[in-house]
Amino acid sequence: FLGVMPAYSAADDALTTKLVTFYEHKKDSSVPSHQATVLLLDPRNGSLKAVLDGSVITAKRTAAVSAIATKLLMPAFAEVLCILGAGVQAYSHYDIFRELFTFKEVRIWNRTKEKAVKFANSVNGPVQVCSSAQEAVSGADVIITVTMATTPILFGDWVKPGAHINAVGASRPDWRELDDELMKNSVLFVDSREAALTESGDVILSGAEIFAELGEVVKGTKPALPEKTTVFKSLGMAVEDTVAAKFVYDSWSAGN
Repeated sequence: FLGVMPAYSAADDALTTKLVTFYEHKKDSSVPSHQATVLLLDPRNGSLKAVLDGSVITAKRTAAVSAIATKLLMPAFAEVLCILGAGVQAYSHYDIFRELFTFKEVRIWNRTKEKAVKFANSVNGPVQVCSSAQEAVSGADVIITVTMATTPILFGDWVKPGAHINAVGASRPDWRELDDELMKNSVLFVDSREAALTESGDVILSGAEIFAELGEVVKGTKPALPEKTTVFKSLGMAVEDTVAAKFVYDSWSAGN
């Protein structure tokens, strides 16, 4: 797949487009499934100001949005973090969640156990490698799904009541990470209603009702409901890349 994600932010005076390729590798590959480039343009005349590594920006801004959702939606006493998947997004999520939250235990599961072991040995902190997704999820307070799954790998009867789930994978309308039970029995938050209803198989195929966009919770127009079991379905928004690219460019310019 080739995605083109243009956006303009008047507040940030920033105009960008991101080009992102997505290849479903049938075998484990040293090449990431997602690769991206962000073009930063001058809003006054359209000239190209910078070419940025969109893969780094995508990894970091996606994890940052998950962290915002988690801060608002996770249970009051969250001690166990579970990550399903061990790719680029697993690393970026782990880094920011370790920075912002204090979990007593972090677990990881991956379809290929060797990648989970490599993850645990690479990151700066203790991580328990689990032999099954169910083992990793059982009793977890916060769950992050960052997999290449096309059919559900997380099931509602495994999930602790009141847990918070960041569902980051399954970005196609016919792909799933979460089963119907979990989707229908959780309070569902999304980054964009429009995108979720056209791009997210977890939302479309389950028929789950969207309660709110994350932005509505940030603005205070919708409640967070952290006492409930919550799902944040993350698909990513072009404006996130725009703001991040402008931040990087301004920081770089200040240093030069």
